[in-house]
Amino acid sequence: MRIDLVTLFPAMLEGPLSSSIPGRVRDRGLAELFVHDLRQWGLGRHRSVDDAPYGGGAGMVLRPEPVAAALDALRRPSSTTILLDPAGEVFRQARAADLASREHLILVCPRYEGVDDRIRDLVDLELDDASTAEESFTDGLLEYPQYTRPAEFGGRVVPDVLVSGNHAAVRDWRLQGSLRRTLDRRPDLLRERPTSAPERRILDALAAERRREADSEEKPGAD
Repeated sequence: MRIDLVTLFPAMLEGPLSSSIPGRVRDRGLAELFVHDLRQWGLGRHRSVDDAPYGGGAGMVLRPEPVAAALDALRRPSSTTILLDPAGEVFRQARAADLASREHLILVCPRYEGVDDRIRDLVDLELDDASTAEESFTDGLLEYPQYTRPAEFGGRVVPDVLVSGNHAAVRDWRLQGSLRRTLDRRPDLLRERPTSAPERRILDALAAERRREADSEEKPGAD
């Protein structure tokens, strides 16, 4: 097995991955493990990899172009690409056994406020190694989709609401996005927290939307 890790902080990983069990695995030739600095695929003279989020807010969001360039350089036909992200599937033993059988893993390790949502289109899996909401999520919900420059990437454009300047509309869009993502990926989190009246209205609307979609799929097609 070969494992490539793409990170902004390679020095933080090299030490731990050369010690204890990972170190013995590498020494015995059971797996090859390489750590890559994402900034080698950064943009411009300063090797930039992030930018401010559309719609405002604190922190910096990882841009899609450096990640795309890194994956283009490292990917091969047998590769499985994985984004490590709190919005991903919780990493459990069954998934560990599955990945242990793969020939080549590429792990994208983001930092900062989050990642541009279009990065998710570039990977095969999203994983989170946390098991509790308190460790990974704000207010017990998965984070809403984030976007930064460029305005268009891979055929996907930044949602109009995020460049509208309407802060109330941005807040509503983000809350809906956060609830939708949590409902899709971690519905257990919703069972473990109280919901406000605005959240309940959004969840009711999402449930109605899904009932309509299910009804539409169940209807037989016309001859």
